[in-house]
Amino acid sequence: MKNYNVLLRVSAVLIMLTSLFTGVSGQGAYLPPEKPKLVIGIIVEQLRYDHIERFRDRFSDNGIKRLINEGTYFRNASFEYMLTQSAPGHATIATGAEPSSHGIPSDNWYVPLKNELIYSTKDAQVNPVGGSFESGLHSPVNLQASTFSDELKMASNQKAKVFSIGIKESSSILSGGHAADGSFWFDNTTGTWMSSSYYLDSLPGWVTDFNALNHAESYLNNSWEMFRSAENYTDCLPDSNKFEAGFGSVSYFPYDLKKIRSKELTGPRDNFSLLRETPFANSLTTSFAMRLIDRENLGRDDITDYLSICYSATDNIGHRFGPSSVEMGDAILRIDDEIRYLLSYLNDSIGKKNILVYFTSAHGISEIPAVLENNRIPSGYFRQNQAVQLLRSYMNAVYGEGDWIKGYSERQVFLNRTLIEDARLPLDEVQKKVTRFLVQFTGVAAAYPYSAFESNDFGNGNLKRIMNNFNAQRSGDVIITLNPGWVEKEGEYVTNHNSPYEYDSHVPLIWYGWAINRENVTRKVNMADIAATLSSLCKVPYPNACTGQPLIELMR
Repeated sequence: MKNYNVLLRVSAVLIMLTSLFTGVSGQGAYLPPEKPKLVIGIIVEQLRYDHIERFRDRFSDNGIKRLINEGTYFRNASFEYMLTQSAPGHATIATGAEPSSHGIPSDNWYVPLKNELIYSTKDAQVNPVGGSFESGLHSPVNLQASTFSDELKMASNQKAKVFSIGIKESSSILSGGHAADGSFWFDNTTGTWMSSSYYLDSLPGWVTDFNALNHAESYLNNSWEMFRSAENYTDCLPDSNKFEAGFGSVSYFPYDLKKIRSKELTGPRDNFSLLRETPFANSLTTSFAMRLIDRENLGRDDITDYLSICYSATDNIGHRFGPSSVEMGDAILRIDDEIRYLLSYLNDSIGKKNILVYFTSAHGISEIPAVLENNRIPSGYFRQNQAVQLLRSYMNAVYGEGDWIKGYSERQVFLNRTLIEDARLPLDEVQKKVTRFLVQFTGVAAAYPYSAFESNDFGNGNLKRIMNNFNAQRSGDVIITLNPGWVEKEGEYVTNHNSPYEYDSHVPLIWYGWAINRENVTRKVNMADIAATLSSLCKVPYPNACTGQPLIELMR
C-alpha cells in the first residue's frame, strides 16, 4: 500500500507537470523559441494615448484590444524632447537615442552652406527606383546613429532580413535604418510603391506586380463612409461642425473621393496625394506589408528578421479634422481593423510564439484651438509668418538693413551667421535680442537661444527637453515654445503637434507575442527605451548612440 501511495503521488506530480507543458483542453504548450523569428514595429502616426482608451470598448476582440489583453501595455510612455514631429519620433524609436544624438532634430532644418531648407531624408545623390524623380531622392543619409535593425543585421552577419514600409518616405526610411534590405514608400504622382537606389537597383518583381493592381486608383474611385454606425461616434464632435477644414467645401460623411479628387483639389488628375488623407492609405499599407512578409519569406527560419510598418493616414486626418472629429474616430476604428487583419495573418502564417510586435505612435496632436476656445480653455494660433516678418523689421532697425534672418522652420529661427560674423557682432548677443523680441508675441511661452544649451546640462523639465533636441549642426539659433493649447498655423490645416505637452508627447506602447506576458505598466518610460529593449530581447548590441534603458517588465 505504501508503495502504491508513492506511485500515486509521483503520478499526480507527473500529471501536473504534463499539464503545465501541454496546456489546458488540448491546447499546445506556449514555449517560445530563444529569439523571435520576426520583429514587427507598428507605428501609427499621430495616435494619442487617450485615443486608445476612448475607443477601447469599440475595438474588435482581435485587433488593438488583443494586443492589450494578451500583451504588456505601457500606459505612460512619452517622448522626452521638445519638438515632437514625425521624423524625430521615428528616429528616436529606431535608435534609442534623443534627437541631439541621432541627428534628426526636426522634419526640416536649414543648411547655411547650401542656403536651403532640407527635408530629413532628402538625398540628391541617389536615384528614384520605381516612381517619380523627386519622390525618389531619399535615403537615411542624415541619420547619424545606428538603429536596432542595423545592429540586428550586423550581429547576424547580414543574414537577418530587414525591411520598412510607410506611405511617408521619412517614416519608412528612418524606421528601417541604414542597413535595410529595402525601404518602400508611396509615390503621389504614380500611385505606386517605390524606393531609391540607396537600397535597390530595381523594384523586386513582387512589388511591380503589386503596383500593377492599381489599388490606389480603386480606393480613390470610391467613397469614404463611416466604418461603423453613428452611435459609435457619439463622443466625437458633431460630424458637421465649423471647426474642421474638410476637403474643400466638404467636411462631413460620406466623402465622394472621386468627386473631391477631380473638383475640389488642385493639381493634375493623376495625382494620388488625396489617398494620404484617407484611411485607405492604411489599408494599402497593410496589404503591402503582408505581401512583403510572404514574398520575402520573413520569419521563416531561426534568424530574427525585422519589419517596420508605418501607418500615416491618421497624421493628415488629424491635421485636417482634429483629434476629436468623427473622421479621426473612424480612422482609429479602421486602424483597429487593420491590426486585426494583420495579427490574424501573422498568427496563422508564422505563429504568435515566433513574432514580437511593438505597437506605438510617433507623436500625438493638439486639439483644434477653436474647439478649446469654445470650451473656454486658453488656446490660439501662433502666426509664425507674421512674427518672422516683424522680426526682420526689428533686426533691420537694430543692426541696419540686411538679410539677418535666413529662415524659420519648426519653431526655430535660423540666423545669417555669415552676415553676423562679417558685422563683427557677438552671435550670442544677437540670439538674445531675437529671444527678447519673440517672447512678446501672444501665445509664446518662452524663447531660448541655443547657445544656452551648448555647455549646460539641465536636469529635467522643458530645458532638458530642449537639450535632448539640440544638435549643433542642424538646430536653429533660437527655439520657441508656445503656451499649452497653442499651435502654429500651417496652411489650411486646423491643428498641429510639435510641443512637449501631454497631448503631443504621450503615446501608447504595447508589446505582444513571443515571450511577452499580460501586464499593465503605469510607471513613466521614455520612448528611447524601445530600441534598448529590442536589443536586449534579441541579444544583439545596443544601437551605437542609444541612451534608452531596457523595459524591465519584459525581461522577466
